[in-house]
Parts: sequence; structure tokens; C-alpha cells
Amino acid sequence: MRVATRVVFFIAGFAMSAWAPLVPFAKARLAINDASLRLQLLCLGIGSLLAIPMAAPWAHRLGCKRPIIAAVCVLGVTLPMLAWLESAPLLALLLFGAGLGTLDITMNIQAVAVEKASGRAMISGFHGFFSIGGIAGAGLVSALLACGLTPLASVLGVVAALVILLAMAAGQLLTVAGDNPSAPRDPLKDNPSRARYSN
Repeated sequence: MRVATRVVFFIAGFAMSAWAPLVPFAKARLAINDASLRLQLLCLGIGSLLAIPMAAPWAHRLGCKRPIIAAVCVLGVTLPMLAWLESAPLLALLLFGAGLGTLDITMNIQAVAVEKASGRAMISGFHGFFSIGGIAGAGLVSALLACGLTPLASVLGVVAALVILLAMAAGQLLTVAGDNPSAPRDPLKDNPSRARYSN
């Protein structure tokens, strides 16, 4: 489970940073000024803030696996929309932000459970993979754009990578639900058979 958790943190950084090199293209495509662009990008933060209060109860009710998969699927759908839409991108930005917010909360719940079960400090290492993913996402999209690919084609490459990474991690994500979202339990501790995992 440690490896799966690292992959999920990598996915979060990878997907979030993949959007950054596309911002100038979005601005040109929509023909908007800097002030309008800032207002549009604010929707991304609003989407995250709206999703965060719902993410933790969802994870404690259903386990981390389903919310993480759902969040990554949302990111995979909305990234091409952000690279392609010529009008009304606000909904796509809201959904992209909601996917990021849900993934952020749920992957940290997963990380805390795995850390407690291992008895070792691991959170900083998980967040290190988020940073590595951020570098990889921005670097990949920038490289694809520099090679002459369109923004949409570049993002489709990112989506393909997200699908592969999610498939690698999905089988080892936590599926145990907690009883009380306001008082999270350690699902691995409550179910010792799930505490066996490899590096």
C-alpha cells in the first residue's frame, strides 16, 4: 500500500501541474485579458473549496479507493476540456478544482492510515512524490508542446499516463470505511489482515 499511496500523490502533483503550461494557450483561445483570466482561474480554487468538506466524510464512509478513482477520472475528463473548450470553461475549471480537492483530502487520509499501520514517519515522503509529480507533469506537457503537439494532444498524453498510474495503484488503495467522519479510525489497525503490504 505504501507504493500505491506514493503513486497517488504523484498523480495529484502530475495532474495539477499539467494544466500550468496550458494557461497561455487558454488565454489566447478565449481572447481574454489578464483580469478575466484571473477570475476564470479563481473557479479552480472555488471548486476545490466546495469539494473539500465532502471528501473526508465520503472517504470515511466508503474507504479511500472509490473517491480517489472518481477524483482521478474527473481530472482525466476535465483536462482535455480545459485544453479544447473555446467557451464556457468555468464549469470545467470548477470540476477540475473539485477533482483536485477531493483527491488531496482522500490521499492524505490514505497516507495517515498507511503511516499508522507501518509505525514509521512516512507523510513527508508521500508529499515528496507530489512534488516529483508536479515537476514531471509540467515538464512533460512543456516538452510535448515544444515538440509541436497541440495543447489537446499534449493533454491526451497526460490522460493516458494518469490511466496507467491509476491502474497501478487502484488495487492497493484502502477500501475500509470508518464509522464516524468526525473521529477517523485507522482502517488498517481495525483489520489486521489488511496491514500486510509490500514496499
